[in-house]
Amino acid sequence: MSALVPSAVREIADGYAFTGPALDLGAVLLDGTAYADAPVRLPLAVLNRHGLVAGATGTGKTKTLQLIAEQLSAQGVPVFLADIKGDVSGVAAPGEPGERTAARAAEVGQDWRPQGCPAEFYALGGLGSGIPLRATVTSFGPLLLSKVLDLNETQESSLGLVFHYADRNGLELYDLKDLTAVITFLTSPEGKEELKGIGGISAATAGVILRSLTLLENEGAGAFFGEPEFDTAELLRTADGGAGVVSVLELPAVQDRPRLFSTFLMWLLADLYQELPEVGDLDRPKLVFFFDEAHLLFKGASKAFLEAITQTVRLIRSKGVGIFFVTQTPKDVPADVLAQLGNRVQHALRAFTPDDAKALKATVSTFPKSPAYDLAEVLTSLGTGEAVVTVLSEKGAPTPVAATRLRAPQSLMGPIGPAVLQAAVDGSALAGKYRDAIDRESAYEKLAARAARPEAEPVPAPVPAGGAEPASERARERSPERAQEGGGLLGSLMSNPALKSFARSAGTQLGREISRSLFGTSRRRR
Repeated sequence: MSALVPSAVREIADGYAFTGPALDLGAVLLDGTAYADAPVRLPLAVLNRHGLVAGATGTGKTKTLQLIAEQLSAQGVPVFLADIKGDVSGVAAPGEPGERTAARAAEVGQDWRPQGCPAEFYALGGLGSGIPLRATVTSFGPLLLSKVLDLNETQESSLGLVFHYADRNGLELYDLKDLTAVITFLTSPEGKEELKGIGGISAATAGVILRSLTLLENEGAGAFFGEPEFDTAELLRTADGGAGVVSVLELPAVQDRPRLFSTFLMWLLADLYQELPEVGDLDRPKLVFFFDEAHLLFKGASKAFLEAITQTVRLIRSKGVGIFFVTQTPKDVPADVLAQLGNRVQHALRAFTPDDAKALKATVSTFPKSPAYDLAEVLTSLGTGEAVVTVLSEKGAPTPVAATRLRAPQSLMGPIGPAVLQAAVDGSALAGKYRDAIDRESAYEKLAARAARPEAEPVPAPVPAGGAEPASERARERSPERAQEGGGLLGSLMSNPALKSFARSAGTQLGREISRSLFGTSRRRR
């Protein structure tokens, strides 16, 4: 390092001198000068300790995601990105050289070369460009669906009872018409009789849920509840050359349904958590998941939903998955979740109003004390493409706070053309697997057939087709007793006498959720 580098910069740089593989974020910035000899880096081994990328609109958060994603891909780590505005697709194409890019590279000591990443493009249910992502209603579960439908706790509990009944009676909930059929049946005289032993659903509550489902379907959301259900293992793939595949979920077509896409992203995480084996701490993560517009996930969430998010974030790191929440200020993220985000990249904040000033003060309080910077001043004076950084070292300790001039992404900083995007989707090996929706016999057809019989008979349990497991067996597997026998997280939870008693009580909501999973999602049979 040059003798001209100030001692404060040297001390900061020493905190980022890691021995193992790491991502290069940029160079230490002090008093407006970037010091190329003082790189700011992020160890691959700590990416499963999660992170936060925050900052006001227009400060460069999206380019930071792109910078991190392309380096992860180059190191063989798959990445998932949610493209809210439609400007991240450029990660698949080489960047365009220019004077500004060359100047930035020289300032931070970057050997900039245009390079794209292997990428797959997805869309929710095919709404927009991309391979359709679908989930069955039963897999989505009552807790996540309650969040989408904006239900209160009473309505959420009633929806949980509907799922419980469907599980127990072999009524597969693949799409929204299946769920509507079961709710309608359970509010009929015959259905009320069958629910006598475990409770019931009031006509008013059923009406609210049915209206919400109708509104959801009218908005086009019914397209991504159904089959074939997306297998989240697809997100863990690498390309032939060993580079991690960057999975880009194209969301511009559903921008006006923020609760829907934020909850769907949570389903992806919940499914990954449920399906992946425990691996502990690795030298690099198996997947890094970027959760854009994270505040939408937490806004208006029930206590049970927030507890489930917190638990998932806490435990998924041992599955080798890192999560980065992307939002405007740290206060958008609940304290219990924020406490688990060990890596921070904070872009500029503005303090134009008293609320802005309060948010700035709160943000400063989340960083380690810094002898080199007045953080309140620095955070309001950062330029585009600059950020305050602190990450976990290889030993798990926070690094010194570093104002950083970030590197320029080597992939295209903007969207690829519609024709190029469509060609990438059409040429994907996954297109044939997921593109066309299918509609198998499920709750809707079974209840319709039952109603057509002269004398209604109990709905028979489904016969396994192609190795599929009967719904009655799935319900038995999800029971508290079976969860305890299975060991692991659910076994340890259910070994608690209080929780065990609670789960066995008359269909309480927590009991039902724990017996399915943390989010009430069902386990996929591989």
